[in-house]
Amino acid sequence: MNNRKYRLSTALDIDDLLIECTSYAVRLANEKYHFDPPLTIHERTSWGRQGDRSDVIFEFFGQEEFYRTQPVIEGAKEFVRKLSKMTEVFISTAIPPEFMGIRAKRILEEFPEIPEDHIYMGFRKDKISTDILFDDGLHNVVNSNARYPILMRCPWNQAATGTMAVSTYDEFLKLVEVISESYTIRPEKYELKEPSIVVLVGPSGSGKSKIARRVLDRTDRFRKLTCYTTNDPTAVEQNDWYNYVSVDTFREMCDSGEMFQSTMYAGHGYGSRKGDIEEILNSGRHVLTTMDICGTMALKTNFKNVITIYIKREKKALLSSILRKNSSIEDKVNRLMGLDTEQKNAEICDYVVEFDHYDEAVDQISSILNI
Repeated sequence: MNNRKYRLSTALDIDDLLIECTSYAVRLANEKYHFDPPLTIHERTSWGRQGDRSDVIFEFFGQEEFYRTQPVIEGAKEFVRKLSKMTEVFISTAIPPEFMGIRAKRILEEFPEIPEDHIYMGFRKDKISTDILFDDGLHNVVNSNARYPILMRCPWNQAATGTMAVSTYDEFLKLVEVISESYTIRPEKYELKEPSIVVLVGPSGSGKSKIARRVLDRTDRFRKLTCYTTNDPTAVEQNDWYNYVSVDTFREMCDSGEMFQSTMYAGHGYGSRKGDIEEILNSGRHVLTTMDICGTMALKTNFKNVITIYIKREKKALLSSILRKNSSIEDKVNRLMGLDTEQKNAEICDYVVEFDHYDEAVDQISSILNI
């Protein structure tokens, strides 16, 4: 790490990130066509036309009035104000040429912190070079030239695997804060304070669940956090780390606020209950858990004393581990595709543990945590 001062730059999408787009079009479609049952945003499971009734929303994307009246998403203005104090903010928005004037006027009116010369319009977002890109379009994130392309979770990008992703503005701001720290001198050691949460982060096949088990066997100062998933229990070897629920139940837990964080990995939902973590912390024990970078940022947003340890393993071992999994071809393909992206997450974790044998990793973690 270095101690140079560096002001990060962030490019923000507009539609479905700062102003309502898909949800607004769904509302307008229900008002006009009186769908029974009503059309919902959850029917938009992919980007672009799907060949089903939800394609009706594209009718509104060609209307001038739609762009004049798109509502600003709740909290978006405050989010931009906070982000502007942390990074230089740009807008990168894809919009048809005939509506660009309307879009520019709306941006300047609703988000005065963004200078006029920081607004870029066009569909080739891969040509925009900033440190961070924040977008709900998976294709934009995957093809971005930004060092840290970050996805806003939406129903149409739930299949994303390995990509840095968040579910709220607060989680994104926390991630920006963590990224900013990587450009400055960090403390040499993060103390295991009472109470603390230790998260093992790593790509599929890194063995983080197996390592976590061995850490728990060495000390009684930790308790594992059991999470929730929609994944098929027969496809996961570490069954006792998860409670398995249906997709509908998982969605209900998320919508009700019961889950303080949720993410998608390899097409399956994963989430954690805040109450489960608080129960462990209140018992006087530390929490030990395994999560992807998305869940980790949610933890950092909601709790203090969160220590992140990236589990690094050579790519050949990762590939071998994934291919041996008792899961579908689709599941394995999704995990394999996310490997290269996930390996960048090491840059924003507090510690990196690299190993050849599991006992080496456990020894390193034990040294880090002084256990």
